Amino acid sequence: MSVGSNGKIFITVCCACMFLSITDRVYAQIDSTRKARLIIPFPIIVRSIETGWAFGGVVTSTFNLRSPKDSFTRTSNLQVLAIYSVEHQFVAAINGTIFFPKEKYILNQQFSYSYYPDNFWGLGKNTPNSNEEPYDYKQFYIYLHPQRHLGRSYFLGLLYELQNVWDVNYVPGGLFDKESIAGRYGYLVSGLGLSITYDTRNNAFSPDRGSMLQFYFNHFDPIFGSDYRYTNYVLDLRKFFGFHNGRVLALQGYGYFNTGTIPFRSLAAFGGANHMRGYYQGRFRDNSQALLQAEYRIPIIWRFGLVGFGGLGNVATDLGHFDLTYIKYSFGAGVRFALNRSEKLNLRLDYGIGQGCSGFYFQLGEAF
Repeated sequence: MSVGSNGKIFITVCCACMFLSITDRVYAQIDSTRKARLIIPFPIIVRSIETGWAFGGVVTSTFNLRSPKDSFTRTSNLQVLAIYSVEHQFVAAINGTIFFPKEKYILNQQFSYSYYPDNFWGLGKNTPNSNEEPYDYKQFYIYLHPQRHLGRSYFLGLLYELQNVWDVNYVPGGLFDKESIAGRYGYLVSGLGLSITYDTRNNAFSPDRGSMLQFYFNHFDPIFGSDYRYTNYVLDLRKFFGFHNGRVLALQGYGYFNTGTIPFRSLAAFGGANHMRGYYQGRFRDNSQALLQAEYRIPIIWRFGLVGFGGLGNVATDLGHFDLTYIKYSFGAGVRFALNRSEKLNLRLDYGIGQGCSGFYFQLGEAF
């Protein structure tokens, strides 16, 4: 979740502080078995660039399925959340990652429903701020990504994604009609794909060493019940360097590419809490995007830490149109507060600055 520049977050932080000492005590007691499940409900009151004030609740669960002789299975997590904003946006979701014993299998999943008033500036890397048009939609979303360990830190995965968008309301004769945006009358897409992953990260929440290299594609086709035929390709490269006194340099290269007829909610959406912080998520949209970002994390005192981050990126119609024209940058700094030090589960407050835009982000877990 993100927090707007005028928002106060002390309520959410206080709610988190109420249970952080309990989590550390419970983990200390169960460390010998590593099987106990920790379930924590807490309320949320935040303000974001996209939502204004938002209210809701989260139930988060962390657990470890490792056996007594299993020394490397990472901690799993599941979250159930519901949020409603003063802009009448509503999101309910279940998401998380489950690491099975000895990480023979990994399951990533997300199920969500949303009603979301949003903004659209048109397609392309140079859309002016004056283009801004409101629209809203309802969406049901399913994402399933089971993976099988192949050995030597490699995983082969199967993907399934379903997106049902309906009740789309936009300005008649505006950008959606002028640019003939696919899906503007509502749609359903369904696709299957494959992934290959190399993952040596030592922690699921905030790694301080190791790498993650993942490539996957997802093909949407009428064969699977989809209204549109297109293919989505994603390349995600991450590297983590640990230094003296717990300092960490985190690097990420990310590419999101589409070919075919892409409905508007599957287009590359530039910005947000995890990519190019400082830009409204979806401020720039096109078939594809590519970006590089880095973050330097420094522990300070007790549970607190500081970070500095920066990034470069852009959107384009296809690979051949990525260049330095209208390239976009972002940079910023943030504060970290450890909810659970043994599992490196952090609350983060970041302030990101882009070109002519900026904003606060308040999240559970790191950006990458």
